[in-house]
Amino acid sequence: MSDSRVVFDRVWKKFHRGERHDSLRDLIPAAIARVTGRRNDRELGRGDFWAVRDLSFEVLPGQTLGIIGPNGSGKSTTLKLLTRIYEPTRGYSNIRGRVGTLIEVSAGFHGDLTGRENVYLQGAIMGMRASDIESRFDQIVDFSGISEFIDTPVKRYSSGMNARLGFAIAAHLEPDVLIIDEVLAVGDMRFQERAFGRIRELARSGLPVVMVSHQLDRVAELCTDVIVLRSGEVAARGEPGEAIAAYVEQTDLSRAAISSDLISFQALDIETPVVRSGERVGIRVSGNITGAINEHAEPLAIRVRSLRTGSVVYVSGSRRLGLPLETLGPFEIELSLQANLPAGNYLVEAGAQDLLTHKDFAAAPSALFRVTDHGSFRGSVQLNAEMHLVSRPEPRVLTGT
Repeated sequence: MSDSRVVFDRVWKKFHRGERHDSLRDLIPAAIARVTGRRNDRELGRGDFWAVRDLSFEVLPGQTLGIIGPNGSGKSTTLKLLTRIYEPTRGYSNIRGRVGTLIEVSAGFHGDLTGRENVYLQGAIMGMRASDIESRFDQIVDFSGISEFIDTPVKRYSSGMNARLGFAIAAHLEPDVLIIDEVLAVGDMRFQERAFGRIRELARSGLPVVMVSHQLDRVAELCTDVIVLRSGEVAARGEPGEAIAAYVEQTDLSRAAISSDLISFQALDIETPVVRSGERVGIRVSGNITGAINEHAEPLAIRVRSLRTGSVVYVSGSRRLGLPLETLGPFEIELSLQANLPAGNYLVEAGAQDLLTHKDFAAAPSALFRVTDHGSFRGSVQLNAEMHLVSRPEPRVLTGT
């Protein structure tokens, strides 16, 4: 395992929109190019497009790379290039070590075979020896939670049951390198937690991991490095908090490229990026007021957004907190929030807001913080419960007659 790694070196991948030719003028040159192998890999022909452009990364043991981005940005194409489903148009891609892929986990099931038979079939397809499958069979079935249906043909399974069994098989392969494509949403909520726990266990065991997911809170918790793709190119890259904040800003059109001749923001920094639920988060916001801000504007609006749900869980602002920011010139604000929140990852957004339309007319960079709770409560808010024993009767000793 120490020598396992993932290498993706200046990879480009070109696709063609459709393969039909409308005339002999298109058909003959295309056919000649295929026969002679003289297709130009550096230029785009009519109908061609780059799905991945000049993408490079390396993932070593103990590292987990997250790849995020909007639909069509090249995420799944990158994983298919890694797993050799596609070959690069240009560049070099290689995985050293035995590969475990959590991609379309139930796609290879044979509908007429039972769950038990499909466990052995899938294990063999994935390179497991019969003795390995036998030794892990009970563990796989127990993890899937469908033991009472294991001898039923999978064509009778629901889509959730299929996904759970497929994940259980793939997650117990014990690979040298793990490739994950949006499988953290399989099954119901309870199974999703178990699936995430298993992936976290594999990632923290020292495997090189590459994962694609739209679940930003999961990416923030699992990954050591994150790449944001847009139209096949790297739009941002860095540690999870910075990369996720950049992605959210790019995809939130209401905040994209907002500027104002009245106020500008330079930075938003989280002083305490990891806190326990109920503790305080320290935040600094700096900017410059260059014009008169009317009474219908909030010079500094603060929002806290859950990355698990995407919803805003808290909104306030400088006027509401007794700090109107009316003086021209630069400013630096210290803000303290009590994180009465369940465990998870949260994004802090700041900007100047029109109170009549509730839209920002200037925006600051976003920043991420994480809340942990060590299992002390469940729910949507932290109420800082205190419990005291008032009285307890003495236990009675029952004696026989």
